Amino acid sequence: MAELTESEDTREVVRERYAAAAKSVVTEGGCCGTNAVRRTDTAGEQVFGAVLYADQDLDEADAPAIAASLGCGVPTAVADLHEGETVLDLGSGAGGDVLISARRVGASGKAIGIDMTHEMLELARANAAQAGVENVEFVKGYIEALPLPDESVDVVISNCVINLSGDKPRVLEEAARVLKPGGRFAVSDVIADPDMDEETRRDIGKFTGCIAGALTRAEFEQALTAAGLTEIVINETRRVHPQAGSAIIRARKPGGEPVEATTDCCDSSAMSSCCEPAAKPGCCGSEAAVTGDAPRSCGCGSGA
Repeated sequence: MAELTESEDTREVVRERYAAAAKSVVTEGGCCGTNAVRRTDTAGEQVFGAVLYADQDLDEADAPAIAASLGCGVPTAVADLHEGETVLDLGSGAGGDVLISARRVGASGKAIGIDMTHEMLELARANAAQAGVENVEFVKGYIEALPLPDESVDVVISNCVINLSGDKPRVLEEAARVLKPGGRFAVSDVIADPDMDEETRRDIGKFTGCIAGALTRAEFEQALTAAGLTEIVINETRRVHPQAGSAIIRARKPGGEPVEATTDCCDSSAMSSCCEPAAKPGCCGSEAAVTGDAPRSCGCGSGA
């Protein structure tokens, strides 16, 4: 692999903040402490973290990992995971999305979390052990240089982490490299408004709040295309800042056999509402309701 181009200063700021967040979970029983990562927007409303999972039908054993979430969405609600698949979570943090993925792909599948922060990896492994989930693996590494072979995973997910990287095109290239032909890319991340002011972009402190490092919609589309991914869909789900919003970003690696879409994120009682634009939040999360694209977002039809 080529040498990284990411600023080591940026990486160290992010590492320190997320290490502090992990430590606060262990020492204070909650996330994220006064010096860690903020979860609210400028109006004080919670737009990051466990609150976004409130309407999801999740296993109670995963609650501690979800409680430590710092994400801006619920990527597992739109990834359309299947039994036996291998899922990779970029920047897996406390492991919540990895545990959800592991349960959905079953014992014949596997969920892998990559994180650069030792403290987060230890927290994730403890959460997995407590939840009794065994088909998981947490690996230390950089998302710009994934320690995985080519074409080794079926799905790449991530939750508000790509914007933290100092080399986002490289992250997307690496995601494309490890995806099998036909593999799916389904992440939650922050997208910047085209007119985001330079002061916000320069503020390194906001990197750990998922703001300053964000790409615009056009920049994300261009980077995904350059990485060789197709069928790109970017849908904003909520505003997290006056100049940025969280979004579901999906794409596919060309080739391979198409995967039949399922309704694994929808229980039978919610089927009718899941496949409508105004989807039931508990079924597919607010992402589907906001985008008006529920059939593609929740797996009730074709799409990434």
